Amino acid sequence: MATPRPRGPKAVKMDPRTLLDAALKVFGREGLEGASLRAIAREAGCDPSLIYYHFENKEAMFSALLEERITPLVKDLRRLANPLDPRGTAEKIWLAMRAFHLHVHDSAGFRAMVRGQIVRGAETIPEQLAIRLRPAQMAVLGILRRGQRRGELRPGINPFLLGLFLIRMEAEILDLVPVFAERLAGLPAPTAVALAERTWFEVFWRGVAVNPLEPLPFLESV
Repeated sequence: MATPRPRGPKAVKMDPRTLLDAALKVFGREGLEGASLRAIAREAGCDPSLIYYHFENKEAMFSALLEERITPLVKDLRRLANPLDPRGTAEKIWLAMRAFHLHVHDSAGFRAMVRGQIVRGAETIPEQLAIRLRPAQMAVLGILRRGQRRGELRPGINPFLLGLFLIRMEAEILDLVPVFAERLAGLPAPTAVALAERTWFEVFWRGVAVNPLEPLPFLESV
């Protein structure tokens, strides 16, 4: 995450983390275009002038939130997409899902912020969000394309659309499963999410794999 720039002695009176947490909530509700520093300050319980000790504007806050989540995600996905990585396509896709869970979807606030920008339409997605997400999308696309070339993924499937589907389904699992887990299955939310992710992945992979009966030993510890 980019280090905020403190300006003057009053900067110590407001923790930048508190400001970013407040910004996350406001961006999730109103999007970047609809958010204001005044609304963020109100959410944080401080005067708007205090924000300027740490951040130049709301765009700088948005960028800091993206960097702390998406930068480590891209690093993990690029490692998986490396052609020298000996793991099979199924395991790489599973680990890519887990990376999105860990770095992006596990934070309900960040998930809401990103989803809020996307549902407003392609024209309103902030350029920096699109730019930062593109390497992650390209890494997943590379894994899927290489899987097709290796004969692991069925040739008639569009890798780009499949990658978008993968990312979206992981978000849906984390949105819906915790709400119904205890009520319908009598399971703690973390246990239910882990089981749902494994079940969904098995169904998904066996539907797109050239060899749907291949064993998936990496799922045994889930």
